[in-house]
Amino acid sequence: MSEAFVEPAALPWRTDQARIPLGPSFWLPVVWIVLVILLAATAPLWPLPAYDRIDWDHPAATPGTVGLAARPGLDEKPEAAPYTYWLGTDTLGRDIVARLVFGARVSLMVGLCAPTIGFAVGGLLGLLAGFYRGRWETLVVALMDTILAFPALVLLLAVALFWGSRLPVLILTLALLSVPAFCRVARAGTLSWAHRDFILAARAIGASDFRILFGHIAPNILPSTVAYGLLNVAVVIIAEGTLSFLGLSVAAPTPSWGGMIAEGKEVLAETPHVSLFPAGVMFLTVLSFNMLGDRIRELNDLKIYR
Repeated sequence: MSEAFVEPAALPWRTDQARIPLGPSFWLPVVWIVLVILLAATAPLWPLPAYDRIDWDHPAATPGTVGLAARPGLDEKPEAAPYTYWLGTDTLGRDIVARLVFGARVSLMVGLCAPTIGFAVGGLLGLLAGFYRGRWETLVVALMDTILAFPALVLLLAVALFWGSRLPVLILTLALLSVPAFCRVARAGTLSWAHRDFILAARAIGASDFRILFGHIAPNILPSTVAYGLLNVAVVIIAEGTLSFLGLSVAAPTPSWGGMIAEGKEVLAETPHVSLFPAGVMFLTVLSFNMLGDRIRELNDLKIYR
C-alpha cells in the first residue's frame, strides 16, 4: 500500500505556495541580523583596541575623537598607533565600537542559545503532550504552569547567588524560562494536526508513532514554532539587557549591550552617546528579529493571501 499523503506545510522559504515576494520587511531584517552575526563572529580579526583597554586621557570622549589606543600587536608602543574613536568612548575611556562588536557576542549568544534550547526541549515536550494526551499531557502542562508561576526574577537572583553571573548559567536559566512558551505553541499545533485525515490514514497503514510525530506532524508545526522562536530571541535579548541593570548578567569587564547601556546611565545628561549607541544597536537588532518573525508568520498563514 502506498505511503500516507502528507499535506504540505506552509514553510517560510516556500513562498511559491502563495506566490508573493518576500519583500523589504523580510530582507532588511535578514541583512542587519547577518551583519551583526558576522561582526560578532569575526570580532578578533578587526583592527580594534581591546574591549577592556582604558584610555585615561579620553574618558567619555565624543564620537570622532583621536586618541592613542594600543591595538593588538602594538601594545608595547601605543604612541605608534593613533586611533579614531568613531563612536567615542565610555566613562572609563574604552572604545565604544570595540565594546559593541565584542558585546554582540554575549547578547547574541544569550539571545540565540537560550531560545534554541527552549525550542528543542519545549517543542519536544509539547509535541509529545499534544500527541499522547492523558496523564502525560497532564504532567507536562502542570510542570509548565509551575515554571510560569515561579517569579522569574527570584529564580535569576537565586541562580546568580549560588552559581554566579556566568554566561553558561545565564543561558541555561533563560532557556528554562523559555521552555513553557515553546511547549504551549508546539502542543497547540500538535492538537490541531493530530486528527487530520492524513494522520488517520498514516495510522491505518501502520505508520509508527515516531514517523507520524517527526515525519508528518513536526514539519507542519515547525513554521509557526520558528516564527515564535524569532520573537522570543528579541525578548531574551531585552531580558539580558534588563538583567545587566541588576548585576545579573555577565561580570565586568566583559561587554554586553545591556551592560553598556547601564554603564552610561549616570552620565546620560552630559554624554548621552555612551548609552544611546548600544541602545540603538539593540533596538535595531530586536526590531529585526520581531519583523522577521512576523513576516515568517504571515508567509505561513496562507489565509492572509487568499
